[in-house]
Amino acid sequence: MIGAALNSLTLASATQPEYPSIDDFLPPELLFQGTPFAINRIILVRILATIIMLIVLGVTAHRVKLIPGRWQGAVEWLIEFVRDQIVYQVMGELRGKRYVPMITTVFCTLLVFNLCGIIPGFNIAASATITLPLVFAMWCFCQYWIAGIREKGLGHFLRDELFPKGVPAPIYILLSPIQLLELLVIRPFSLTIRLFANMVSGHLILGLCLSATQFFLIDIANKAMAPFGVITFAAGMFMFLFEALVACLQAYIFAILTTAYINMSFPEAD
Repeated sequence: MIGAALNSLTLASATQPEYPSIDDFLPPELLFQGTPFAINRIILVRILATIIMLIVLGVTAHRVKLIPGRWQGAVEWLIEFVRDQIVYQVMGELRGKRYVPMITTVFCTLLVFNLCGIIPGFNIAASATITLPLVFAMWCFCQYWIAGIREKGLGHFLRDELFPKGVPAPIYILLSPIQLLELLVIRPFSLTIRLFANMVSGHLILGLCLSATQFFLIDIANKAMAPFGVITFAAGMFMFLFEALVACLQAYIFAILTTAYINMSFPEAD
Protein backbone atom coordinates (compact mmCIF):
# COMPACT_ATOMS: atom_id res chain seq x y z
CA MET A 1 0.00 0.00 0.00
CA ILE A 2 2.71 2.45 0.96
CA GLY A 3 4.69 1.58 -2.16
CA ALA A 4 1.65 2.12 -4.37
CA ALA A 5 0.98 5.50 -2.75
CA LEU A 6 4.59 6.57 -3.29
CA ASN A 7 4.41 5.50 -6.92
CA SER A 8 1.21 7.49 -7.36
CA LEU A 9 2.81 10.60 -5.87
CA THR A 10 5.85 10.17 -8.10
CA LEU A 11 3.71 9.88 -11.22
CA ALA A 12 1.60 12.88 -10.18
CA SER A 13 4.65 15.03 -9.61
CA ALA A 14 6.12 13.93 -12.93
CA THR A 15 3.00 15.00 -14.82
CA GLN A 16 2.76 18.44 -13.16
CA PRO A 17 3.88 21.40 -15.32
CA GLU A 18 7.28 22.92 -14.62
CA TYR A 19 7.15 26.51 -13.47
CA PRO A 20 9.83 29.20 -14.00
CA SER A 21 12.86 29.03 -11.73
CA ILE A 22 16.11 30.92 -11.30
CA ASP A 23 17.57 28.77 -14.09
CA ASP A 24 15.17 30.46 -16.50
CA PHE A 25 16.37 33.87 -15.38
CA LEU A 26 20.04 32.95 -15.88
CA PRO A 27 20.01 30.08 -18.38
CA PRO A 28 23.14 28.06 -19.23
CA GLU A 29 25.80 29.30 -21.62
CA LEU A 30 24.85 29.40 -25.29
CA LEU A 31 28.31 29.61 -26.81
CA PHE A 32 31.81 28.47 -25.79
CA GLN A 33 30.52 26.44 -22.84
CA GLY A 34 33.11 25.56 -20.24
CA THR A 35 35.61 28.23 -21.34
CA PRO A 36 36.48 31.68 -19.93
CA PHE A 37 34.71 33.13 -23.01
CA ALA A 38 31.36 31.43 -22.33
CA ILE A 39 28.42 33.56 -23.45
CA ASN A 40 25.04 33.26 -21.79
CA ARG A 41 21.81 35.03 -22.62
CA ILE A 42 22.55 38.30 -20.81
CA ILE A 43 26.06 38.61 -22.28
CA LEU A 44 24.64 37.95 -25.74
CA VAL A 45 22.04 40.68 -25.18
CA ARG A 46 24.82 43.06 -24.11
CA ILE A 47 26.84 42.30 -27.22
CA LEU A 48 23.89 42.75 -29.57
CA ALA A 49 22.73 45.95 -27.82
CA THR A 50 26.25 47.40 -27.98
CA ILE A 51 26.57 46.58 -31.68
CA ILE A 52 23.18 48.14 -32.44
CA MET A 53 24.02 51.25 -30.42
CA LEU A 54 27.41 51.69 -32.13
CA ILE A 55 25.87 51.21 -35.58
CA VAL A 56 23.14 53.77 -34.88
CA LEU A 57 25.57 56.37 -33.52
CA GLY A 58 28.14 55.65 -36.24
CA VAL A 59 25.65 55.98 -39.09
CA THR A 60 24.20 59.15 -37.54
CA ALA A 61 27.68 60.70 -37.22
CA HIS A 62 28.60 59.65 -40.77
CA ARG A 63 25.47 61.27 -42.23
CA VAL A 64 25.49 64.38 -40.06
CA LYS A 65 24.13 67.51 -41.75
CA LEU A 66 24.26 71.19 -40.92
CA ILE A 67 20.46 71.26 -40.83
CA PRO A 68 19.55 68.09 -38.95
CA GLY A 69 16.68 65.85 -39.88
CA ARG A 70 14.36 64.23 -37.37
CA TRP A 71 16.66 61.32 -36.56
CA GLN A 72 19.80 63.42 -36.23
CA GLY A 73 17.82 65.95 -34.21
CA ALA A 74 16.67 63.22 -31.80
CA VAL A 75 20.22 61.93 -31.28
CA GLU A 76 21.57 65.46 -30.81
CA TRP A 77 18.77 66.21 -28.34
CA LEU A 78 19.74 63.16 -26.29
CA ILE A 79 23.40 64.19 -26.17
CA GLU A 80 22.51 67.80 -25.38
CA PHE A 81 20.19 66.63 -22.63
CA VAL A 82 23.03 64.77 -20.92
CA ARG A 83 25.41 67.67 -21.41
CA ASP A 84 23.12 70.50 -20.32
CA GLN A 85 20.70 68.89 -17.86
CA ILE A 86 23.11 66.51 -16.12
CA VAL A 87 26.77 67.46 -16.51
CA TYR A 88 26.62 71.25 -16.81
CA GLN A 89 23.74 71.44 -14.34
CA VAL A 90 25.86 69.78 -11.64
CA MET A 91 29.44 70.73 -12.54
CA GLY A 92 29.14 73.85 -14.60
CA GLU A 93 30.30 74.25 -18.18
CA LEU A 94 33.99 74.92 -17.55
CA ARG A 95 34.60 71.85 -15.41
CA GLY A 96 31.94 69.66 -17.00
CA LYS A 97 33.44 69.64 -20.51
CA ARG A 98 36.01 67.07 -19.37
CA TYR A 99 33.29 64.64 -18.24
CA VAL A 100 30.65 65.04 -20.97
CA PRO A 101 31.95 62.02 -22.99
CA MET A 102 32.07 59.80 -19.91
CA ILE A 103 28.63 60.71 -18.57
CA THR A 104 27.10 60.48 -22.05
CA THR A 105 28.56 56.99 -22.41
CA VAL A 106 27.21 55.96 -19.00
CA PHE A 107 23.74 57.34 -19.66
CA CYS A 108 23.31 56.05 -23.22
CA THR A 109 24.71 52.61 -22.45
CA LEU A 110 22.56 52.10 -19.37
CA LEU A 111 19.50 53.47 -21.16
CA VAL A 112 19.86 50.99 -24.02
CA PHE A 113 20.80 48.11 -21.71
CA ASN A 114 17.87 48.80 -19.39
CA LEU A 115 15.38 49.02 -22.25
CA CYS A 116 16.42 45.57 -23.46
CA GLY A 117 14.16 44.22 -20.73
CA ILE A 118 11.04 45.24 -22.66
CA ILE A 119 12.29 44.67 -26.22
CA PRO A 120 10.71 41.53 -27.73
CA GLY A 121 13.35 38.92 -28.40
CA PHE A 122 15.71 40.26 -25.73
CA ASN A 123 13.20 40.19 -22.84
CA ILE A 124 15.82 40.85 -20.19
CA ALA A 125 17.68 43.97 -19.13
CA ALA A 126 21.39 43.74 -19.92
CA SER A 127 21.99 45.42 -16.56
CA ALA A 128 20.04 42.77 -14.64
CA THR A 129 23.15 41.14 -13.15
CA ILE A 130 25.25 42.85 -10.53
CA THR A 131 28.49 42.75 -12.55
CA LEU A 132 27.62 45.48 -15.06
CA PRO A 133 26.30 48.04 -12.52
CA LEU A 134 29.40 47.27 -10.41
CA VAL A 135 31.73 47.96 -13.35
CA PHE A 136 30.06 51.32 -13.98
CA ALA A 137 30.14 52.18 -10.28
CA MET A 138 33.86 51.36 -10.10
CA TRP A 139 34.45 53.53 -13.17
CA CYS A 140 32.63 56.37 -11.42
CA PHE A 141 34.73 56.12 -8.26
CA CYS A 142 38.00 55.70 -10.16
CA GLN A 143 37.20 59.05 -11.78
CA TYR A 144 36.27 60.40 -8.34
CA TRP A 145 39.72 59.48 -6.98
CA ILE A 146 41.52 60.69 -10.10
CA ALA A 147 39.76 64.06 -10.00
CA GLY A 148 40.39 64.50 -6.28
CA ILE A 149 44.08 63.56 -6.49
CA ARG A 150 44.60 65.75 -9.55
CA GLU A 151 42.98 68.77 -7.92
CA LYS A 152 44.26 68.40 -4.34
CA GLY A 153 47.09 65.89 -4.34
CA LEU A 154 46.85 62.48 -2.68
CA GLY A 155 47.62 63.70 0.85
CA HIS A 156 45.15 66.59 0.87
CA PHE A 157 42.50 64.45 -0.84
CA LEU A 158 42.70 61.71 1.79
CA ARG A 159 42.84 64.28 4.60
CA ASP A 160 39.69 66.01 3.38
CA GLU A 161 37.88 62.70 2.91
CA LEU A 162 38.88 61.05 6.18
CA PHE A 163 39.12 64.09 8.45
CA PRO A 164 36.28 66.52 7.61
CA LYS A 165 36.73 70.06 8.86
CA GLY A 166 34.87 71.36 11.89
CA VAL A 167 34.75 68.05 13.77
CA PRO A 168 36.24 67.70 17.29
CA ALA A 169 39.47 65.68 17.23
CA PRO A 170 38.27 62.75 19.44
CA ILE A 171 35.36 62.13 17.05
CA TYR A 172 37.81 61.24 14.28
CA ILE A 173 38.47 57.92 16.05
CA LEU A 174 34.98 56.82 15.01
CA LEU A 175 34.37 59.09 12.04
CA SER A 176 37.51 58.39 9.97
CA PRO A 177 36.97 54.59 9.63
CA ILE A 178 33.34 55.26 8.69
CA GLN A 179 34.45 57.81 6.11
CA LEU A 180 36.94 55.34 4.65
CA LEU A 181 34.28 52.62 4.54
CA GLU A 182 31.86 54.99 2.83
CA LEU A 183 34.48 56.03 0.29
CA LEU A 184 35.60 52.50 -0.62
CA VAL A 185 32.48 50.39 -0.10
CA ILE A 186 29.22 52.13 0.78
CA ARG A 187 29.00 54.64 -2.08
CA PRO A 188 29.98 52.20 -4.87
CA PHE A 189 27.78 49.49 -3.34
CA SER A 190 24.73 51.76 -3.06
CA LEU A 191 25.18 52.97 -6.64
CA THR A 192 25.43 49.36 -7.83
CA ILE A 193 22.51 47.95 -5.85
CA ARG A 194 20.18 50.80 -6.78
CA LEU A 195 20.41 49.99 -10.49
CA PHE A 196 20.65 46.21 -10.13
CA ALA A 197 17.71 45.82 -7.74
CA ASN A 198 15.39 48.04 -9.75
CA MET A 199 16.03 46.23 -13.01
CA VAL A 200 15.79 42.73 -11.53
CA SER A 201 12.64 43.43 -9.48
CA GLY A 202 10.80 44.96 -12.41
CA HIS A 203 11.77 42.05 -14.66
CA LEU A 204 10.55 39.50 -12.09
CA ILE A 205 7.23 41.28 -11.49
CA LEU A 206 6.56 41.52 -15.23
CA GLY A 207 7.45 37.85 -15.65
CA LEU A 208 5.14 36.85 -12.79
CA CYS A 209 2.22 38.80 -14.25
CA LEU A 210 2.59 37.22 -17.69
CA SER A 211 3.19 33.74 -16.22
CA ALA A 212 0.00 34.10 -14.18
CA THR A 213 -1.84 35.16 -17.35
CA GLN A 214 -0.71 32.01 -19.14
CA PHE A 215 -1.68 29.89 -16.15
CA PHE A 216 -5.19 31.30 -15.79
CA LEU A 217 -6.03 31.56 -19.51
CA ILE A 218 -4.17 28.64 -21.07
CA ASP A 219 -2.84 26.07 -18.59
CA ILE A 220 -6.09 25.45 -16.72
CA ALA A 221 -9.35 24.78 -18.55
CA ASN A 222 -11.60 26.64 -16.13
CA LYS A 223 -13.58 29.59 -17.45
CA ALA A 224 -14.28 30.77 -13.92
CA MET A 225 -10.59 31.63 -13.57
CA ALA A 226 -10.41 33.57 -16.84
CA PRO A 227 -11.15 36.96 -15.21
CA PHE A 228 -8.03 36.54 -13.09
CA GLY A 229 -6.06 36.03 -16.29
CA VAL A 230 -7.46 39.26 -17.72
CA ILE A 231 -6.47 41.10 -14.54
CA THR A 232 -2.93 39.71 -14.56
CA PHE A 233 -2.60 40.54 -18.27
CA ALA A 234 -3.65 44.14 -17.60
CA ALA A 235 -1.16 44.26 -14.72
CA GLY A 236 1.52 42.92 -17.06
CA MET A 237 0.83 45.66 -19.62
CA PHE A 238 0.98 48.26 -16.87
CA MET A 239 4.32 46.84 -15.68
CA PHE A 240 5.58 46.85 -19.27
CA LEU A 241 5.00 50.61 -19.50
CA PHE A 242 6.26 51.13 -15.96
CA GLU A 243 9.47 49.22 -16.79
CA ALA A 244 10.08 51.58 -19.72
CA LEU A 245 9.80 54.53 -17.32
CA VAL A 246 12.06 52.84 -14.74
CA ALA A 247 14.66 52.02 -17.42
CA CYS A 248 14.93 55.67 -18.43
CA LEU A 249 14.77 56.93 -14.86
CA GLN A 250 17.50 54.59 -13.59
CA ALA A 251 19.85 55.59 -16.40
CA TYR A 252 19.25 59.24 -15.50
CA ILE A 253 19.73 58.66 -11.75
CA PHE A 254 22.94 56.69 -12.26
CA ALA A 255 24.34 59.36 -14.58
CA ILE A 256 23.47 62.29 -12.33
CA LEU A 257 24.79 60.54 -9.20
CA THR A 258 28.03 59.74 -11.03
CA THR A 259 28.36 63.40 -11.96
CA ALA A 260 27.58 64.52 -8.41
CA TYR A 261 30.11 62.13 -6.86
CA ILE A 262 32.89 63.25 -9.20
CA ASN A 263 32.02 66.88 -8.54
CA MET A 264 32.34 66.26 -4.79
CA SER A 265 36.08 65.55 -5.21
CA PHE A 266 36.80 69.14 -6.27
CA PRO A 267 37.90 71.69 -3.63
CA GLU A 268 34.94 74.01 -4.18
CA ALA A 269 32.54 71.17 -3.29
CA ASP A 270 33.95 70.86 0.26
